[in-house]
Amino acid sequence: MEANAGLVAGSHNRNELVVIHGHEEIKPLKNLDGQFCEICGDQIGVTVEGDLFVACDECGFPVCRPCYEYERREGTQNCPQCKTRYKRLRGSARVPGDEDEEDVDDIEHEFNIEDEQERTKHLTEAMLHGKMTYGRGHDDEENSQFPPVITGIRSRPVSGEFPAGAYGDQTASSLHKRIHPYPVSEAGSARWDEKKEAGWKDRMDDWKLQQGNLGPEQEDDIDASMVDEARQPLSRKVPIASSKINPYRMIIVARLVILAFFLRYRILNPVHDAIGLWLTSIVCEIWFAFSWILDQFPKWFPIDRETYLDRLSLRYEREGEPNMLAPVDVFVCTVDPMKEPPLVTANTLLSILAVDYPVEKLSCYLSDDGASMCTFEAMSETAEFARKWVPFCKRHSIEPRAPEFYFSLKVDYLKDKVHPNFVKERRAMKREYEEFKVRVNAIVSKAQKVPAEGWIMQDGTPWPGNNTKDHPGMIQVFLGHSGGYDVEGNELPRLVYVSREKRPGFSHHKKAGAMNAMVRVSAVLTNAPFMLNLDCDHYINNSKAVREAMCFLMDIQTGKKICYVQFPQRFDGIDRNDRYANRNTVFFDINMKGLDGIQGPVYVGTGCVFRRQALYGYDPPKGPKRPKMVSCDCCPCFGRRKKKLAKPGANGEVASLEGVPMGSLLMLCSDMDSFPFTGVDDDKQLLMSHMNFEKKFGQSAIFVTSTLMEEGGVPPSSSPAALLKEAIHVISCGYEDKTEWGTELGWIYGSITEDILTGFKMHCRGWRSIYCMPKRPAFKGSAPINLSDRLNQVLRWALGSVEIFFSRHSPLLYGYKDGNLKWLERFAYVNTTVYPFTSLPLLAYCTLPAICLLTDKFIMPEISTFASLFFIALFLSIFTTGILELRWSGVSIEEWWRNEQFWVIGGVSAHLFAVVQGLLKVLAGIDTNFTVTSKATDDDDFGELYAFKWTTLLIPPTTILIINLVGVVAGVSDAINNGYQSWGPLFGKLFFAFWVIVHLYPFLKGLMGRQNRTPTIVVIWSVLLASIFSLLWVRIDPFVMKTKGPDTKKCGINC
Repeated sequence: MEANAGLVAGSHNRNELVVIHGHEEIKPLKNLDGQFCEICGDQIGVTVEGDLFVACDECGFPVCRPCYEYERREGTQNCPQCKTRYKRLRGSARVPGDEDEEDVDDIEHEFNIEDEQERTKHLTEAMLHGKMTYGRGHDDEENSQFPPVITGIRSRPVSGEFPAGAYGDQTASSLHKRIHPYPVSEAGSARWDEKKEAGWKDRMDDWKLQQGNLGPEQEDDIDASMVDEARQPLSRKVPIASSKINPYRMIIVARLVILAFFLRYRILNPVHDAIGLWLTSIVCEIWFAFSWILDQFPKWFPIDRETYLDRLSLRYEREGEPNMLAPVDVFVCTVDPMKEPPLVTANTLLSILAVDYPVEKLSCYLSDDGASMCTFEAMSETAEFARKWVPFCKRHSIEPRAPEFYFSLKVDYLKDKVHPNFVKERRAMKREYEEFKVRVNAIVSKAQKVPAEGWIMQDGTPWPGNNTKDHPGMIQVFLGHSGGYDVEGNELPRLVYVSREKRPGFSHHKKAGAMNAMVRVSAVLTNAPFMLNLDCDHYINNSKAVREAMCFLMDIQTGKKICYVQFPQRFDGIDRNDRYANRNTVFFDINMKGLDGIQGPVYVGTGCVFRRQALYGYDPPKGPKRPKMVSCDCCPCFGRRKKKLAKPGANGEVASLEGVPMGSLLMLCSDMDSFPFTGVDDDKQLLMSHMNFEKKFGQSAIFVTSTLMEEGGVPPSSSPAALLKEAIHVISCGYEDKTEWGTELGWIYGSITEDILTGFKMHCRGWRSIYCMPKRPAFKGSAPINLSDRLNQVLRWALGSVEIFFSRHSPLLYGYKDGNLKWLERFAYVNTTVYPFTSLPLLAYCTLPAICLLTDKFIMPEISTFASLFFIALFLSIFTTGILELRWSGVSIEEWWRNEQFWVIGGVSAHLFAVVQGLLKVLAGIDTNFTVTSKATDDDDFGELYAFKWTTLLIPPTTILIINLVGVVAGVSDAINNGYQSWGPLFGKLFFAFWVIVHLYPFLKGLMGRQNRTPTIVVIWSVLLASIFSLLWVRIDPFVMKTKGPDTKKCGINC
């Protein structure tokens, strides 16, 4: 499929597929003939029979005979395209390793004697074709001879590409030899041009000069130290220093003991004249202790990690050899261009396209769930600007590679720059970007006024997504091979626009449904084994971020058991003091490090690199099990040796399916009657279970086949038209019906915080996740700095947690069967679902000080000197725990304090509403729709921070503030009236009230307005002091003459 060849729109259910041409200008393609060697450029030549010479039977990569001989003698002996080992052709000398090819001799080629396994393999492939294409209509007539897909036995190399050609072309497929089916820069073929492979070509030229004097293999001149370095682990754990972590653990244990004694004292010493207040405080304190345990103990084993990018390059990017880094598909989601500005999304896409990773290994997919023509046109402009921006970034090693943030950096941009033309090119690129911004802003401005007849594309075709709730699926490839080149003629990563089909009456599952649609469409088109998902406002801040993740996922020893690598979220545009704890540093730098030492961090929705097989619901590979002890017949063993008896088959032989590839099992399952093996009933049941693959993944043959390719790649026998048809099919609105999508596969449905559920399911299967914190933040995004927007964001997260708590995936009840989830990891997941319920005791506890001040009662009796030690020890343990936690994590005390403040603010507002809405949804079925958080920024510095937006979430904290302030005034006035003896009990109540006021201070500051007005603290103290002095003035009443007379209390009124 060519880049910019047209927008493909269609509906599988309605049997519609159209290609809209003319909307984009088609770029001129390079002259591709495929009759020349892709390594040296010479003509390929013919064999003695007059046929074109074919070096590789698997993919037909164009290589001449001399290059083939050289590669077998002195190279890797592998095809540069499909990495398959070159077989010895007739007339070629044997080389070490040919004996492993079952000693196939020339005479067998002469008489075309096929191996029995090959015959069986073709038969099973035909079975698969017949099984997996039922109900899907007629396939290509000319390709009906062979199945359009094969399993993971042979697959096109994982390069993120698929075949070029017009949509109507049907490339003939075969499981035998193919004579150059793909041109130079088509799918899967590395671009062996002179710039990239100059070293390889020079070696080839030197070898050609010595063709007549070929000797034994030359000694490898690679430095031994480099070889040893390449064999080292790609990452390592960095444990926290024992001088920091051991005191921290000791204080945690001490605090737990002190807490137990404190609660015992509180329960055994009730306040009889305020039993209601005392009982309420006891319940609240017990809940706070329980939530503290859930939050604290998962932080028992915190660790750091470091990666070795140089070792990754030495192992997978050797000079003169094809790049062996694994391909990566990048997913970006957007919905509403008015709330998620296209310019913000464009910067994210540009940072992805310019990332430091092989272009043939990278594909970027944008999911437009709003089917907006504004987003589509902005993406078209982004693709055009990327042709200039990407080479500029790579030539000058620009960081970050999002132009908006690069050009706004207030740093010395000339640091470490040595290119003489850098200043001139930077100035020209900045002007290009400003022109690009103007064009995108014009598109957004035009989109705000929708024509009555709907949007019309440039060729006069109505925009298929005019009805955002009823439109076909749409796919367009903007960049990639066959037209996806930058201004310097270099290939660019693939950029694909996807808008899934939407129809009335179908449940589309919001973001989780969009992510699952992208998983399927990417599996059909590129099928990279790893996937990175980003929010539309999270750009790549570190161009080596993908390589950082590969250091874990591609590690030979531990990589196979890792389901995802999570990066911390970092944010731009937050006020200096971080008033509402938007950075969430305590969670990302403390809690997540602790989880990394157990079974891995939770998935937080963005900045995460997944293993595709883990999202498909597969279990992690099992390590070798220890042999079980068997008992003998002797008395001490108290048992007998048990022998497994195998049931003989029809011919008296026992057949076992252990070790049979999954792909072969699936093919054999297509026809049980012709099943070539006869074995035990358990094996037959195993085969029958594989017949549910289509029920599990859906009725797409190509997609189901892709799920079996652990190393990625797309079926080589699929034509471009077939791939497009399947891509439209897998994003149709009814594809997931009666499948396991959203329940066991992909992003899990059932909560608006689908990220927590998705990671939880993977951990329950036994997978492990990794937390990666490179020195330069990998990704950066935007956060709502306005108080109302921030509370609405927290409300959405808390509501999702409540939904999980009441669902069948509740961590309290789910995942015990297999025992794969570790207990401390379960504690963390339980804490993520129960923390909103803390709002109920927190609301009551924040109200108690005001009630105590107004009623002149207290929640505690008069304490003795011994009892006061419990309180002193508890407060000391709390502060010491916090200080030691900050010591090993590196979090500042200011960030920790902001987190504590917003815990109270969010607890008495957003979390409280989340609990109420969650209960309404569970008990009454009343669903609540959440709105997308606005990513738009204010031109004024932090102008959005001071904007006041009314929401009902502001009512509870405002009420708590007012009643506590009134309580302080009432308590002080009462003490003034009653004399000095009442000041002692008042101090405890005032301390309690001021604890609440200080925690709600950022909230009150948000209500007050901008900083250039009267400071908030001045207003608060002015009101308090004015009220207190007024009452004191009234009490003293100095201007009223005091008359002396008898004391009526002693002698009565009639004295």
